[in-house]
Amino acid sequence: MPWSTKKPAASEIAPDWLKPHCKQFLQALTDKGYANVTIRTYDRAAALFCHEVSRLGLRRGQLTGATLTKVRASALGRMHPTKHDQKKYCLDRFIDALVEAGVAERPAQKKARPSPLDGLRSEYVAYLRDQRGLTEATIYHSVCFLKRFMAFRFGNTLGNMNDITPHDIVEFLRKLRSDGKAPRDKTPPTHLRNLFRFLFWSGKANRDLAASIPRVAQRPKSNLPRHLKPEQVETLLDAVWSADPAGRRNYAMLMVLARLGLRAPEAIAIQLGDIDWRSGTILIRGKGKRHDRMPLPGDVGKAIVDYIRKGRRGTSRTLFVSTKVPFRPFVNAQILNTALKDAFERTGLRSPQKYVGSHLLRHSLATDMLRKGASLDEIGDVLRHRSRMTTTIYARHDVDGLRSIALDWPAAKSLGRQAQGART
Repeated sequence: MPWSTKKPAASEIAPDWLKPHCKQFLQALTDKGYANVTIRTYDRAAALFCHEVSRLGLRRGQLTGATLTKVRASALGRMHPTKHDQKKYCLDRFIDALVEAGVAERPAQKKARPSPLDGLRSEYVAYLRDQRGLTEATIYHSVCFLKRFMAFRFGNTLGNMNDITPHDIVEFLRKLRSDGKAPRDKTPPTHLRNLFRFLFWSGKANRDLAASIPRVAQRPKSNLPRHLKPEQVETLLDAVWSADPAGRRNYAMLMVLARLGLRAPEAIAIQLGDIDWRSGTILIRGKGKRHDRMPLPGDVGKAIVDYIRKGRRGTSRTLFVSTKVPFRPFVNAQILNTALKDAFERTGLRSPQKYVGSHLLRHSLATDMLRKGASLDEIGDVLRHRSRMTTTIYARHDVDGLRSIALDWPAAKSLGRQAQGART
């Protein structure tokens, strides 16, 4: 039967041992900034659950296994059809809080027997994370290529790794090319090299086939890195700022990119504890789990302080969070591209590249440093490049420096000798 019109609070009808957990759950929602109307929905869903616990006379320690399943089903049955899915979600979150507090226990899930491929995948993930230090995103794509190659070579069952030949690898790469969705970069061979190095390292293969994987031919980029002029960067930054929380946050994020030359994932990974306000430095969590401490410019620090004091909410230790309850950190760095794209639309400026990405600010900083006389080594230090070859792409902007090391054109030398012979 549906819930009656009189809707008492969960803490009013819950048994004494459950009341403190009801209050803690609702208080946590209040602390996270949920609206009162949302908290009431959570309270009503929890009240349905507490009513069933009281009706069955359950005591502490009895809310486990099949009993928990029965109470949940009874509570769902008493829900009014209006907003049923929403209240179901709220009820499950309340149960999650009880499980986390140790007063409820879900039924034990029957664990399926792992397949040989599952075991190989688990070992491969541990290898990539612990031995190679790769990011979770790179690990995900590497595991995808593991599954695709094993399915290509062995089908549904995992075979002997020693049966894999270089011909199998070449045929797999050919299949990728023939699918019509061939990757534009060199990641497939790179992921395969990681896979076969792991198979050899772990003893699952007698040969290291990584050396037999062909490399992807890539022409060197002839175009210059796309960048903005300093005055254009300032115009975009001014267009981003607004007096609301989202405007203060986006302005602080783009300031970090424009002044420090960070990559977008590095910006959203900044934690509150990474900033040392006394020494004026900030810790950057870079690629490959590399951590670098950099000076924090004054204008960047002011933008961050303004955002923390007047725009940031929530209990997360991540610096930049969503403006919506419960103010979680961002899953990816797409928010930066969106903010920069909106700034281009507001100002009417034309982007130097078709795709508006936050990396444009990183290139702009490096190009501006080069024009002000910074060396390539200094630019590489600021951008935290691992290889000097990565920084050399910016040397194409230094026309005067390139002119100083250019060799004389052979025709000029021959003409000079002919002129000298004519005079003699």
